[in-house]
Amino acid sequence: MRQDQPGIKVAIMGKEFMVACPDDEKTSLLAAAKYLDHKMKDIHNSGKVLGAERCAIMAALNIAHELLQYQSDGIPSDMGDKIRALQAKIDNALRDSAQLTL
Repeated sequence: MRQDQPGIKVAIMGKEFMVACPDDEKTSLLAAAKYLDHKMKDIHNSGKVLGAERCAIMAALNIAHELLQYQSDGIPSDMGDKIRALQAKIDNALRDSAQLTL
């Protein structure tokens, strides 16, 4: 890690790693580490793959496959529904907040 680059600790498969990361990217790095940790644990818990290195390779392949699917298929079909549901929750929260301040 470079001295001028701030670092952040991430935990993957029970091990901590210090990763260089600009302040404005810490949230996305933590989300990526959590996603990778989840994928690796799923693979490890399946009992079909032994060893952290092999789990990491399988997780990387699965994530790369997901990325390529999204790139070729476009946005998942249910994404619009998810966005509309989140927008409704935001609208309701803002409406409730406005009513509390009145």
